[in-house]
Amino acid sequence: MIMTTTIDAPADAPALTAGERAAYDRLRAACRDLGSTLVAFSAGVDSTLLLKVCVDELGDRAVAATAVSESYPAHELQQAKRLARDIGVELVLVETHELADENYASNPANRCYYCKQELFTTIFPLAAARELATVAYGANLDDVGDFRPGMQAAKAMGARAPLLEAGLGKPEIRAISRHLGLETWDKPAFACLSSRIPYGERVTAEKLAQIDQAEMALYEAGFRQVRVRHHGDVARIEVPAADLARFFADGLNLAITTRLKAIGFKHVALDLQGYRSGSMNEALGAIPAIPAARRLLPVIQG
Repeated sequence: MIMTTTIDAPADAPALTAGERAAYDRLRAACRDLGSTLVAFSAGVDSTLLLKVCVDELGDRAVAATAVSESYPAHELQQAKRLARDIGVELVLVETHELADENYASNPANRCYYCKQELFTTIFPLAAARELATVAYGANLDDVGDFRPGMQAAKAMGARAPLLEAGLGKPEIRAISRHLGLETWDKPAFACLSSRIPYGERVTAEKLAQIDQAEMALYEAGFRQVRVRHHGDVARIEVPAADLARFFADGLNLAITTRLKAIGFKHVALDLQGYRSGSMNEALGAIPAIPAARRLLPVIQG
């Protein structure tokens, strides 16, 4: 029998509303129901809250696993290590090899299916070897209405999604994270670096390295929410609309252009629509049909 206690929030933590408290209680129950678990941990707002609550409820019967590959930025890996240390959980780093899978590298519209398939194929045996009953990941209520082929792979392999099971969306996740003192409570949304490459254009280690370096240049310039979309010789920068004017103050546009050209881009463009999650999906209806995508998309969209 697993014994649990009320987890104290930091003394200065904002109070939860009645609805947020109920959501938090449901999440704690969902995490207890796992029995023991290996949490797929990316250091994003969702998986960080999931990991924290799993550790609070399950103690050392919760372990974190972070995938290391070309599609995962170096700075995110460092944050994952630090967050795991702060939460007090064992972190296991596992190498994944998405680019070795032609289904992934060819970059079909359901590329994320093969990414999650590679991840869970790698970590399920790890969970079994450690006698952990479940594998959990950070899907939540907000993911249900979006194009998320990776969730199909997770479901097919039997991964659990306690945030989704407890009915938590992003507002509750951020509020509870803030209440618990997690630094990720206001962390911008993040997706793997391959999501910056248009569907149908091959994903390579070289392109991913360029994207990682280009986005780091923008982070170092003070932007928090960034995407650098890779269009061959062109880097298309997305930042929130409210940040667009910053590019033309104090010569920042010239400095960033110089940095990105040094990385290997010939042209640097600023998207005047600003940042929007999943902007590459806007072209889904225009890309050529890809056999792997044709097989899975009817299932995903149905």
